[in-house]
Amino acid sequence: MKTINYTLHQGIATLTFDEEGSPVNTMCQQWQQDLTEAAAQVVRDKDAIHGIILASAKSTFFAGADLKSVMRLKPEDATTVYAEIEQMKKNFRAIETLGKPVVSCLNGAALGGGWEVALVGHHRIAVNNPKIQFGLPEVTLGLIPGGGGITKMTRQLGLMAAQPYILEAKLFNPEQAVVLGLVHELVDNAADLLPRALAWIASVQGNTDACQHPWDRKGFKIPGGTPSNPAIAQGLVVAPAMLKKTTRGLYPAPEAALCAMVEGAQVDFDTAMRIESRYLAGLMVNPVARNMVNTFFFNMNAIKSGQSRPRDVPRYKPAKVGILGAGMMGAGIAYALTLSGLSVHVVETDAAGEARAQANLDKLIAQGVDRGSISDAAAFHARLTVRAGYDALPPVDLAIEAAFESMEVKRTIFAALQAALPETTVLATNTSYLDVFALAAGITDPGRFLGLHFFAPAHVMKLLEIVRGAQTSQAALGVGFALAKRLGKIPVVSGVCDGFIGNRILARYRQTADVLMIEGSCPKGIDAAMRGFGMAMGPYEAQDMSGLDIAHANRKRQNLRSRSDIRYVPIADTLVEDLGRLGRKSGAGWYDYDAAGKAVESDAVTQVIYRAADAAGITRVRRSPEEIANRALLAMIMEATRVLEEGIAARPQDIDLVMVHGYGFPRWRGGLMHHADTITPQNLLAQLEARAAEDPLSWQVPNLLRKLVSQKQNFQSLNT
Repeated sequence: MKTINYTLHQGIATLTFDEEGSPVNTMCQQWQQDLTEAAAQVVRDKDAIHGIILASAKSTFFAGADLKSVMRLKPEDATTVYAEIEQMKKNFRAIETLGKPVVSCLNGAALGGGWEVALVGHHRIAVNNPKIQFGLPEVTLGLIPGGGGITKMTRQLGLMAAQPYILEAKLFNPEQAVVLGLVHELVDNAADLLPRALAWIASVQGNTDACQHPWDRKGFKIPGGTPSNPAIAQGLVVAPAMLKKTTRGLYPAPEAALCAMVEGAQVDFDTAMRIESRYLAGLMVNPVARNMVNTFFFNMNAIKSGQSRPRDVPRYKPAKVGILGAGMMGAGIAYALTLSGLSVHVVETDAAGEARAQANLDKLIAQGVDRGSISDAAAFHARLTVRAGYDALPPVDLAIEAAFESMEVKRTIFAALQAALPETTVLATNTSYLDVFALAAGITDPGRFLGLHFFAPAHVMKLLEIVRGAQTSQAALGVGFALAKRLGKIPVVSGVCDGFIGNRILARYRQTADVLMIEGSCPKGIDAAMRGFGMAMGPYEAQDMSGLDIAHANRKRQNLRSRSDIRYVPIADTLVEDLGRLGRKSGAGWYDYDAAGKAVESDAVTQVIYRAADAAGITRVRRSPEEIANRALLAMIMEATRVLEEGIAARPQDIDLVMVHGYGFPRWRGGLMHHADTITPQNLLAQLEARAAEDPLSWQVPNLLRKLVSQKQNFQSLNT
């Protein structure tokens, strides 16, 4: 066997998982075959066995399913998939119903299918390390536990108590597992696992109950009761609605998991296991699972493996960081840096700015203490200083400017920083749009200058665009990557253009939405269409949240109304300049807001839209939600393709990460460019050619798209 080492010594059968050529154990095809052979051998050796140990030769216990196989599945494979799942469960049952005590020795993480392997053991012993995680995260990948996880966890914890661990993918460490009754013993290190396992097996010889799971014993009842219990039934009534609020009915895994839990709780164990298998098989061949696996497994693994890091970038670790400007963005950056253990020095220009910065930080710190993120407030404060004046900034490894989006203001700051700090300090701007080349022009050594585009709120959002200027050094890039790793953020390298990767695509998305609006749609209808596609928010409710003045300032900077190479829609500028509608912060934007803060359609905005359409000579035409979403997505894909074509993004995968983790693109769609491949480059080309013929100012066909079509390739082929 290539993935399982089977030994039988002095009555102890040991199955040691050790997948050849892999750093972790997975349920690959070879493992499935080896498990069948190992289970058959255990049955053959039954009379010679006193106990069974499940162990791992890797640094972790078991990583779970082989997700690469999901990417190859098609709907017609459902029957085969179901049979394979059932065979795996048959093997599990052969081991756990042999009438011999089975121990799982958990030396490290056991997630997904790995936790289901652990649950085969009647007794589970784990190394007491709080960093070790156990649990069933399948719903985050568009799947559900199918190796007995739903059936067993429901019977172990009860229908209500098991829901967070199955429907919400809540993980737990060894100590928490003991409290839940899912782990029975803790040891200090991995070397103690085998002696404890042998001792337990010896202690339970002749004990029939020790050789059975609770659900296999006569008279077993699910803790808390079945759905027929009034208290359980009452709780289950609201569960679908709560799931719907999270999924919006757009991806099926959590609802399938709930169905498997409820249906399985009303039947015998073996039937419940088959119900679980049926739901999992259906999900595994569903495109949603492929999309979510693509986004959250392959893309994230690429980040973790350093694929986004350009070659020859040194691994550098900054210890002291300066933050210039602590409005809400700067305060969020400073808070995140301090929380990571760095020494942080915040500088404002005057005493009033210092007071505002301190107030912003105090608010975040208080929230952190309440949430439990900060366990030692005194130590946190000791790492953080807030002062006025550049002379208050000590020598730091990295200085991040987080001031207002003004080229003049930022250049002034960098001139002062260059004079105040050592030549070795890396200088970074947090600009969202401004030209990094222009900002670096006044720096004597532009090699130490780069962009670090955080997303608001900076201490929450995971994405970090690392903007590489023409002369940005490898050492400066290394600082950016080291910072991302320290903060647990997802780094994506971007070239220099207006808006970089994400905001450039966002600007095109908003411009297309404005064209749709002046041609016949309304903000509410467009927002609803995009939420229906799966976006976290529609473009207009998102603008109201962030503030219409931000986009307005960018349009003025670009002088859009005077340009002849774009289709300019004046509606947003009218709302800001003539009506003072800046969004939620001013009490009105694209929507009016009632006393409770609920958005309602605005007659004033409707009149502005109608007047703009009349002035442009447009006869407004109502469009369906599908037409709206398709038009907006086509525009985003067009712009993203141009971003690739110009080398602003290195690969489609980077764009997918930016859009999912920074802009609310639905993860279950797999990312913008992954979604483009589901449409196919051929169909995209045909649609864009038709649009460009109708409206050449808004639509252009990227040469890269023509190339992909001519070479019969897709965007995935560019992920090298």
